[in-house]
Amino acid sequence: MTDLSAFSITRKWPARHPDRIQLYSLPTPNGVKVSIALEELGLPYEPHLVSFETNDQTSPEFLSLNPNNKIPAILDPNGPGGQPLALFESGAILVYLADKAGRLMPTDGAARYETLQWLMWQMGGLGPMFGQLGFFHKFAGKDFEDKRPRDRYVAESKRLLAVLEQRLAGRAWVMGDAYTIADIAIFPWVRNLIGFYGAGDLVEFGQFTEVRRVLDAFVARPAVQRGLTVPGPR
Repeated sequence: MTDLSAFSITRKWPARHPDRIQLYSLPTPNGVKVSIALEELGLPYEPHLVSFETNDQTSPEFLSLNPNNKIPAILDPNGPGGQPLALFESGAILVYLADKAGRLMPTDGAARYETLQWLMWQMGGLGPMFGQLGFFHKFAGKDFEDKRPRDRYVAESKRLLAVLEQRLAGRAWVMGDAYTIADIAIFPWVRNLIGFYGAGDLVEFGQFTEVRRVLDAFVARPAVQRGLTVPGPR
């Protein structure tokens, strides 16, 4: 049996199945990217809930794996060269898992880099902008009398949705016929924007018919439906 005792994170979250990928996460848009990918790829994994309510993400055990104190993070007991690999940042984890399984990422050079391009677009633009809009619309930001910060993020979110709308015209998925980690990165954030954040009317989501079409196809996938609930309550 694989021994993960050298990783102090396993003291707070013991591994019942140390031969499986250990996932430390929460069902947020970034968190479910990894659980959805794991479900799509069929890789054996064991999920652990990192509760923000009890500040698990700032515990010494979690920081030993991810010094940036953000979810998700993974510990793969069978990493490169057969050695355990600890990894954080959802985009990096998606690339790693796709490469490990040989799926959800084109092997052709040009298509591979184009997929990474859209992954980076989500990481650097779509996610941060939608997150800021969610703060100013749903959470503490809604109490600010000055609506210029909110309106800034509304405008940028609409611009990004327009970019995605144009990209999806005539395509089944971001990369065409192939479903990839680019879709897994992007659409949990789109779902969150109009669902949890309740900002659909604010960004006039009804005009983005191609985005809606692909979002519906995304959430209809059985692996996506399973991944959206991982990890469940303790």
